[in-house]
Amino acid sequence: MTSAVLSVDPVHHPPLVVTAVVATGAALFLLRQRAADGTRRIAPSTAAVLLSAAAATLTTVLHTADLHRGPIPDLVRPSLTVQATAPSTPPTEARAGVPSGGTATPAGPAVPGTAVASGDAPGTAAASDTAPDTGAGAAPGTAASPKAAATAAVTAVGPGPPTIPGSPESSAHTAEAKGTSPVELSVDLTVAGDPTPRTGRVHGTTPGQAVLTFDAVVDRVRFPMDPGRSAVAVHTPVTVLVRAQDIAAWRGLVPSTRVAAGVRATAPGERDHDSAARLVALGPPRLLAPPGRSQQLAAELRAGLREATDHLSPDIRGLLPGLVVGDTSRLPDDLREVFRATDLGHLTAVSGGNLAILLTVLLGASRKEDMGSRGGLAGLLGLSIRTTALVGTGLTLAFVTVCRPEPSVLRAAATGLLGLLALATGRPRQGVPALAGAVLLLVLLDPYLARSYGFLLSTLATAGLLTLGPRWTEALCRRGWPTVLATATGATAAAQALCAPVTILLAPRVSLVAVPCNLLAEAAVAPATLLGFAALAAEPFAPGAARVLADLAAVPTGWLAAVARQGAAVPGALLDWPDGLTGALLLAVTTVALCWGVPPLLSARRAASRRVRTALAAGVVLALAAVLLRPPAVTRIATGWPPAGWRLAMCDVGQGDMAVLPLASDTAVVVDTGPDPAAADNCLRDLGISRIPLLILTHFHADHVEGVPGVLHGRTVAALQVTLLGTPPGEQARVLGWASAAGIPLLQARRGEHRAAGPDLAWDVLWPDDSLGPSTPGANNASVALLATVGPPGDQLRLALLGDLEPPAQAALMQRGPPDRVDVLKVAHHGSANQDWDLTGALHPTLALISCGHDNPYGHPAPRTVDRLSALGATVLRTDRAGDIAVLGGHRHLRMATHPHHHRS
Repeated sequence: MTSAVLSVDPVHHPPLVVTAVVATGAALFLLRQRAADGTRRIAPSTAAVLLSAAAATLTTVLHTADLHRGPIPDLVRPSLTVQATAPSTPPTEARAGVPSGGTATPAGPAVPGTAVASGDAPGTAAASDTAPDTGAGAAPGTAASPKAAATAAVTAVGPGPPTIPGSPESSAHTAEAKGTSPVELSVDLTVAGDPTPRTGRVHGTTPGQAVLTFDAVVDRVRFPMDPGRSAVAVHTPVTVLVRAQDIAAWRGLVPSTRVAAGVRATAPGERDHDSAARLVALGPPRLLAPPGRSQQLAAELRAGLREATDHLSPDIRGLLPGLVVGDTSRLPDDLREVFRATDLGHLTAVSGGNLAILLTVLLGASRKEDMGSRGGLAGLLGLSIRTTALVGTGLTLAFVTVCRPEPSVLRAAATGLLGLLALATGRPRQGVPALAGAVLLLVLLDPYLARSYGFLLSTLATAGLLTLGPRWTEALCRRGWPTVLATATGATAAAQALCAPVTILLAPRVSLVAVPCNLLAEAAVAPATLLGFAALAAEPFAPGAARVLADLAAVPTGWLAAVARQGAAVPGALLDWPDGLTGALLLAVTTVALCWGVPPLLSARRAASRRVRTALAAGVVLALAAVLLRPPAVTRIATGWPPAGWRLAMCDVGQGDMAVLPLASDTAVVVDTGPDPAAADNCLRDLGISRIPLLILTHFHADHVEGVPGVLHGRTVAALQVTLLGTPPGEQARVLGWASAAGIPLLQARRGEHRAAGPDLAWDVLWPDDSLGPSTPGANNASVALLATVGPPGDQLRLALLGDLEPPAQAALMQRGPPDRVDVLKVAHHGSANQDWDLTGALHPTLALISCGHDNPYGHPAPRTVDRLSALGATVLRTDRAGDIAVLGGHRHLRMATHPHHHRS
């Protein structure tokens, strides 16, 4: 009911309120009725449902009223409804900000960090990567149609760093293009959450942009653009976004701090369900009032724990504060990903389980025979029941304050408080009623919890522990399992069974190692939590003791990190699954079928008992080992990938490039790595590649090099070859850092270089040469271009790999001598409209491969490029549609095979 009301347009709220009042009256009427015995039992249940629905409706309407009233919602609302009109500029004229001569200039006043179309300066996006292709043969840095002009304005507007399409920031800029321009305001606001650093995803040439976001409540708005308009007192929840240059000034803010700042108001992002707007900070804040004493103390404790763990390894100093108090500011990105892959993500940040551990230490484990008795520390200290309940309440409130009111923390706190209330009143502690009551109260107090995946997963996991867990534990014990192992397995499997379908809505994959990894991690969670809290409490008084306690906590915390990393390293750890509601329902049905079908097969009462069950168990173990370990030979039999005799593989790595040239069954030369380490790793794993004598990076743009860690994962790389131009310098530094850490020697590619790797693979470097300069500007034009021959003599394939070369470099390459025809062309720059067709005509490929991302925001490949290639007689294959592409055969019998991937739009 709450989620449904949240989806209703505010104009329909008055009828909903009337309906809720009527439902309340009907419920009261039912409760007063003295009907027949049959209906008397129905009336209270019906009345309870009506009252709950009415309460949910009323509280949701009241809670969301602030999102729709006041000047801020009024200012950003038009941008959500007014449609942009494309300029009527003819295709031959310049788009906004780019004169007809082709010189790129910013659209509007220049501000620091604005994306412009003028090359490849660090932190900016080149025009050819930010404006979608339209198919017209435009010159680099210009748009060829009104549509391109309108779209370019979306990505190049605003005061901050270049907008990353698909990132949280991009929704605001898209809204700007759809309606009125963002409005600059001066606001007084109260910080409602910890500022959280975030990094956007890699898109094209642009690496992830660092931003800081946090929730806040605006209580006063001023209008510097309209001096005659007086300030307005409001109560508007917002999301504040801080750009990279201002992060240092905002990072240390504590919840309940009041500040004033200049902001730019834009429409809320797609995930900002409980915000009226997104406010982009235009500078540092001005302090109006310090935080409350409790929040100051909580911030000091959190900072103290960070200091106590500073000397530990990166994994542990990032994970331990997250596990104890939810501070994930130092958690390495790769560690976060492996915890997600193993379904241990609930351990990377504080959860309700941490509070359960603390309350268990205080009260002792709950048992059916508990009728108000107490164990744990309370029993040892001889505390009375009411004193125990009072201490538990204080502990719970302190936990929520220090660890922040995350959805799972709120669920655990509410459940725990209801249990403490039962203890204080002499009632037995019952988990299911306490959970149901806690969920009902929390959703009434904060309706947006109904849309929180964290809250839903916490609730489902707890429900599984309380309902299925005891039954499955008892069943395992009947089959001779040790009690401890049966309890852990039953609880873990029950929580996983209820949560797994929901996780499909977040990522369409199933972790096949989730249950064993959670079992291995379970024993370390409690020691790490308790020792971490001990270090937290000791640091203000005895920093040395806190460091010792942190060292002790590092042992179980390191075990958790090791379990996650080793589990995620299993080749078959993740199984792709259909996405959306269909995938969630399919997994739920599959889980129910397994729960219903497996127990009878394992039953000892069946006639063909021991021998059949042993054979069945052995078969299951072998099948599971094959799925998890994925030996290349078995994988090839099962999937047909890679096909026998493949000569080249173009990996589907999203909006980026990655090509693989095989030398042996486990050895290959790799050209570029794409933007995603996981995608690069998966492609090489599917191909069975574990040794790489040479890794070639055509240039240092993020969509070609950010996948390097995935290529290095579990593989030996003998050498790394790069281009002559070290721009963008930030990406070059990252690449050199990865190479240095792995001890990989660095080479530079130059025109005229000839290399061979075995009898069936050789290549020549066509570009770059020492003439790089103003005539061939930017990192794209410095791409390493290769002409390779693969296969046995007499039937060799000729391949041209052109990186991201644009027309200036393509023309220069053509002037140095037109290359001979090739069988396969890796089309330059993801098939963009910027091609030199003289070069393409000289190459005259039989097969043209285009590497681009599904639904990429740049319009790659350009329809004109695809049409021109087809007109040359080339067969065009795209990774966004075909998935991984393998080229087989030779010059006389050229064949292709594809390995489709599942995409989420």
